[in-house]
Amino acid sequence: MSQRRTLFQKIWADHEIRDFGDGYSLLHVDRDIMHDLLGALVFEPLDKAGRKMPNPELHFATMDHGVDTDPGRGDETKIPGGKAGVQGLRRKSKEYGIHLYDIGDVRQGIVHVITPELGIALPGSTLICGDSHTSTIGGLGVLAWGVGLTEIEHVLATQTIVAQKPKTMRITFEGNVAPGVSAKDMILYTIGQLGAKAGNGYVVEYAGAAIRALPVEARLTVANMSIEMAARYGMIAADDTTFDYLHGRPFAPKDAVWDQAVKYWRTLPTDDGATFDREETIDATKIGPMITWGTSPQDVIGIDGTVPDPAHAGSADKKAYLERALAYTGLTPGKPIADTPIDVAFIGSCTNARLSDLRAAAQILKGRKVADGVQAWCVPGSGLVKRDAEAEGLDTIFKSAGFEWREPGCSMCVSLGGDKFKPGGRAISSTNRNFENRQGVGVRTHLASPEMVAAAAVTGKITDTRKLAR
Repeated sequence: MSQRRTLFQKIWADHEIRDFGDGYSLLHVDRDIMHDLLGALVFEPLDKAGRKMPNPELHFATMDHGVDTDPGRGDETKIPGGKAGVQGLRRKSKEYGIHLYDIGDVRQGIVHVITPELGIALPGSTLICGDSHTSTIGGLGVLAWGVGLTEIEHVLATQTIVAQKPKTMRITFEGNVAPGVSAKDMILYTIGQLGAKAGNGYVVEYAGAAIRALPVEARLTVANMSIEMAARYGMIAADDTTFDYLHGRPFAPKDAVWDQAVKYWRTLPTDDGATFDREETIDATKIGPMITWGTSPQDVIGIDGTVPDPAHAGSADKKAYLERALAYTGLTPGKPIADTPIDVAFIGSCTNARLSDLRAAAQILKGRKVADGVQAWCVPGSGLVKRDAEAEGLDTIFKSAGFEWREPGCSMCVSLGGDKFKPGGRAISSTNRNFENRQGVGVRTHLASPEMVAAAAVTGKITDTRKLAR
């Protein structure tokens, strides 16, 4: 076996307590973060068995999935069981001594937004959460993945987890993207090229000049949507950009320990000559602003593209798939996707609700108004994002344009907290999934970057954001 190792192999080896010899290993878990959708449920087995948590200081919790995003919100939620989840998580966090970012705490927000911004996740570490988009944290060079209730219980009780070792895939972006092309466009294009099942069984490492050129928040966007091509893990090697981002964060190491940490982190990138089980290459120069037309993130085309025609499908299965997706979205085969009217615009979610996302959208919105008949929401990813955006005056730009400016939470990403659009509406959204009924009954969702959402909001139709760029 080659001694040249990948980023993933180094982190796995550093955390492997035991190799069971059947493809599974027992790993140490460095961090766990919980949310209010699971509430007290994750603690019930622990209580019944009378087990203790050996390391409560390594566990974190926040209110995000079930809470409302209405101004002035409280424990009362719009979903059945939501209040119990909020209050249960609060009660158990206090009982076990877990860090909790509660309603009203400026640090509260979406799990995958607050974890990087507080420095909870660090390069070379392992992190789990009961949410599939935990792959987001891989943008910091972390091995992070979503798990189920039983696995969380195991981590709470032992600080370890049994995990199946995935195969390795590297996706290399050759060349650089053109101006007006975002990280969201890069990952949507990639999923469209490789398909929604391409990453099944793999840990994906993103590499190449276009990836290295991305700031950390954009890298988190790329890693976030790894799960949308069925990869449980997405990773980007930490570098000076990562270190600059983490330095000074509340849970990041300090002083001499920081120096030691950076020295270790510099050893983690994939060695030259290391081999992957699968290699893919993306020509970054071909990527433009992207938009989805169907009911899967893989159903994506460029903004200058046309809606696929089932008559040209290569197989009966493909034809049936296209027909179903088009029946749901109500689009006409062969017609340009641009200029399709929209009803609602949403900027939020763990994919695109960070400060840089809001800044990019505000650049489009400044001095413009949301089109008549369009409902537009902005839900910042965390209280810190909201605070910093308001300090820059971004909230004024959003509100002046006609957007609702709401409290942090998952919100319309998955109709949680009772936030959802009117039945059958057509939405353009900065989220990560466009599944049927994801944002409300019959809602037809088009995934896009925050800039594209802003452009559609002010024109009332799907629009090439580059036409409105300043």
